[in-house]
Amino acid sequence: MEKMKQEYEKYTEEDFLVWKTLFNRQEENLPGKAHPEYLRCLDELSDVLNPDEVPNFDKLNEKLLAENGWSIVVVPGLIPVDQFFKLLSQKKFCSSTWLRKMSQLDYLEEPDMFHDIFGHIPLLMNEQYAKFVQRFGEMGVKYGHDKVVEKQLQRLYWFTIEFGLIEQQDDTRIYGAGILSSSGETNHIFDDDIDVLPYDVEKVLHTDFITSEIQTLYYEIDSFTQLFQSVEELEEQLKEEVMA
Repeated sequence: MEKMKQEYEKYTEEDFLVWKTLFNRQEENLPGKAHPEYLRCLDELSDVLNPDEVPNFDKLNEKLLAENGWSIVVVPGLIPVDQFFKLLSQKKFCSSTWLRKMSQLDYLEEPDMFHDIFGHIPLLMNEQYAKFVQRFGEMGVKYGHDKVVEKQLQRLYWFTIEFGLIEQQDDTRIYGAGILSSSGETNHIFDDDIDVLPYDVEKVLHTDFITSEIQTLYYEIDSFTQLFQSVEELEEQLKEEVMA
């Protein structure tokens, strides 16, 4: 894959306004809904991730590398799943550099930079969560050539990293980037009739999802430790199946 760079000087006034609008909206919306650890990580990054400027990936990478060894890699959009697994295994998170228009604030067909950065990057400052994401990538590298396993890992990614919920003192909180980066998804969790099931990795692996429709089914972990342990257990299971 050809190496790409963020061309910061090309961002327009509209880009800065879109970023500021989206950031401010979610910053006001998420307290009491997002998991406190996400909000803590967002605050810890506030000098390089804030509403006042489109984030500079070089500055963000300095903070990420210093904390848990992660960095952001620029991609043109959706990339082949095997490349995605490989990058995650190397502690590299993919992000596009384009931003939606003001006319697209509430709906996009594919993720833009606000989703990739605001939604995904803060929790990589949390050691346990970051270890889970890396281990997920390593499993994809090892077993993703099996199309059945590849599909199962896509489901795991969807119901955790993208649309995961977590218990916080008997309340439900958000940690999935697809929810954190969308005001509509965030409010949907607390305003609508949804099904929230206790996290069970076996059930997750066999639960289909539809990307084009609003979510109605979610899985709730009790901690990031549970999340990491579940992927460790899954790897042991996959090893046994390969050896059988």
